[in-house]
Amino acid sequence: MGPFKSSVFILILHLLEGALSNSLIQLNNNGYEGIVVAIDPNVPEDETLIQQIKDMVTQASLYLLEATGKRFYFKNVAILIPETWKTKADYVRPKLETYKNADVLVAESTPPGNDEPYTEQMGNCGEKGERIHLTPDFIAGKKLAEYGPQGRAFVHEWAHLRWGVFDEYNNDEKFYLSNGRIQAVRCSAGITGTNVVKKCQGGSCYTKRCTFNKVTGLYEKGCEFVLQSRQTEKASIMFAQHVDSIVEFCTEQNHNKEAPNKQNQKCNLRSTWEVIRDSEDFKKTTPMTTQPPNPTFSLLQIGQRIVCLVLDKSGSMAVIRKKYPTDGSEIVLLTDGEDNTISGCFNEVKQSGAIIHTVALGPSAAQELEELSKMTGGLQTYASDQVQNNGLIDAFGALSSGNGAVSQRSIQLESKGLTLQNSQWMNGTVIVDSTVGKDTLFLITWTMQPPQILLWDPSGQKQGGFVVDKNTKMAYLQIPGIAKVGTWKYSLQASSQTLTLTVTSRASNATLPPITVTSKTNKDTSKFPSPLVVYANIRQGASPILRASVTALIESVNGKTVTLELLDNGAGADATKDDGVYSRYFTTYDTNGRYSVKVRALGGVNAARRRVIPQQSGALYIPGWIENDEIQWNPPRPEINKDDVQHKQVCFSRTSSGGSFVASDVPNAPIPDLFPPGQITDLKAEIHGGSLINLTWTAPGDDYDHGTAHKYIIRISTSILDLRDKFNESLQVNTTALIPKEANSEEVFLFKPENITFENGTDLFIAIQAVDKVDLKSEISNIARVSLFIPPQTPPETPSPDETSAPCPNIHINSTIPGIHILKIMWKWIGELQLSIA
Repeated sequence: MGPFKSSVFILILHLLEGALSNSLIQLNNNGYEGIVVAIDPNVPEDETLIQQIKDMVTQASLYLLEATGKRFYFKNVAILIPETWKTKADYVRPKLETYKNADVLVAESTPPGNDEPYTEQMGNCGEKGERIHLTPDFIAGKKLAEYGPQGRAFVHEWAHLRWGVFDEYNNDEKFYLSNGRIQAVRCSAGITGTNVVKKCQGGSCYTKRCTFNKVTGLYEKGCEFVLQSRQTEKASIMFAQHVDSIVEFCTEQNHNKEAPNKQNQKCNLRSTWEVIRDSEDFKKTTPMTTQPPNPTFSLLQIGQRIVCLVLDKSGSMAVIRKKYPTDGSEIVLLTDGEDNTISGCFNEVKQSGAIIHTVALGPSAAQELEELSKMTGGLQTYASDQVQNNGLIDAFGALSSGNGAVSQRSIQLESKGLTLQNSQWMNGTVIVDSTVGKDTLFLITWTMQPPQILLWDPSGQKQGGFVVDKNTKMAYLQIPGIAKVGTWKYSLQASSQTLTLTVTSRASNATLPPITVTSKTNKDTSKFPSPLVVYANIRQGASPILRASVTALIESVNGKTVTLELLDNGAGADATKDDGVYSRYFTTYDTNGRYSVKVRALGGVNAARRRVIPQQSGALYIPGWIENDEIQWNPPRPEINKDDVQHKQVCFSRTSSGGSFVASDVPNAPIPDLFPPGQITDLKAEIHGGSLINLTWTAPGDDYDHGTAHKYIIRISTSILDLRDKFNESLQVNTTALIPKEANSEEVFLFKPENITFENGTDLFIAIQAVDKVDLKSEISNIARVSLFIPPQTPPETPSPDETSAPCPNIHINSTIPGIHILKIMWKWIGELQLSIA
């Protein structure tokens, strides 16, 4: 371990930055164990919240058991209590539980008043989600009217988190045409309700039936499908779990495959139960024959952080012996040598209660090293011997800060290196934005001789005072107070050696959330030719940062580095457009072994901040319900405008380690082309000019979302299931003139359906398959639909008095006017519009 490598240890206190960690959840005899519910440090102290969490999970356990045919229940849950709350005798120190591996986060609503329960889902159908988000008001039962009982909503979110299913409603498209008739988006189709719209004028509100647009054939904006409070249908939990009768997930027998919702789009029209049935959880369980116990809870309070650095290059792991209490402590294990004795201490590690973060240094580090991180919820990283890549410092920068508030965490603004020749200069800039600036540290390392160091602040003032340590070959400067906002410039000069620069900072204000970048891969082992997905999540508090420039630097054990642009375009590997999560497939393997991942994010002229959270996977907001022939309206759902973006320039720079992964089965060069084009996931279709169909989608590539596909195969059918299940037999569209564009370009294709009946009321379904130059085919795209609606040629109807703009006093909301008989007459009129049940 040379002096250069040892120089990074001064940074440990500065670089302990947050990183996404693995969940501790395990399924044991039908019961889920190791669930972590964390209360955010900014939540005011309230002991009743702890009991409310217990009540919610206990109710959810019974509902989950019934919903899954007695297969699953919640066995034990840890509640993580902030350090700022008063200590109590029954609060114990956490072991492996941290904010970073919490499965449920309880935090104040952002923006205020938006208490929607939701789950972060970065992946595709069947892939586990990241975390459930709940607010104190939701848990306290203050939002029962809007989302229903907390325990039922929690099961809805659990299905997102654990099994990777999606919602069966659609806030952007609440109705669709089916065989010429308007249908509400729902599952199952047996759920009953009425289509009405609430109108308000001059402080007075009234309800009226929905009118339809004579061009589209769909209902007017603002029309809601209001459910009857009494139902007989049992499905589905992913649509409206708040309804008393609903106690099941949709199955293939009652799933509404035509509804334009995310479950159908993401899961190839499969029902939620089919996806759950394919999960590993389902495969290793059988229905229980006895009633399980209620969940048990442990109350854990954050304490002072204990971190131990263990350097190992001799092959001996004896230094991990348990000499001191280790519950909740963290061990950073750095090793550069082979060791065939690691497995011998696995049991002791499991019992220690310590979190172990591993840093594999160089190509010879022990192959079993990562197992220590996996079994304790620690982070696994890899640093090559390529000094200019700054891998060792980045590895420390990735270590989880555990349970500290965001305002206390160190944020890495820059990390770069360069091998210089003949007195060259290493020049660059670092942006200090308004959300950071406290404890700003510039660190420079070298391999031979101290370089010349020049640094200027945004006002052009030269900064001196670097502390130079020739023994450790490093120099550092701590900026006093809050560093000036703007662009800092640096110039470093040296000859025939390698220099690195690292800049870290903290939040400038405890009440202003800093811009953060967290990065990860979708798996820590990858077998060729399975692709890997790299993610970067960019946030300021809960608000996503859009249109940033994000690149991943992926370095193999051979020292080869691949630069990968990450995108937030809702195509390819990216699940949702404009949600601040940037992603991309990685396919350019060059060898077996470890790969490190580092993400660089820059905000500039095009970057923007979204003021509100975009639509997430979460429980349906209930607009109202029908009880005793009367509509009870809830307040309008907090508006989530997709265009609600602050276009003011957001300038920032960040780097973040995404940890490491291990590749296997990579063949010797030349690497064969075994990667097909990526699946098209955003296909849209609409009628154009009466009988033409206009298709739009994002181009996939030759290899997933890289390069250019060779051709497209487009097929159509009047049966959505025939198109899905018999794609190769469905009618093919002539695409001779359609030349694929480069991956991630917008594709547009206009065609007229031929050799198929396409008349008024016809539903037509379209899907695409991309083909590469070696005839590898993508998965079938999401299925788009169009319904041919020919407007009637009759003159427009004269609106009846009930449909004029004047309020209708007989069905006033919150009206004190008596008249129950008139209300019943008016309600009978509205009821004629109720959807019929097939």
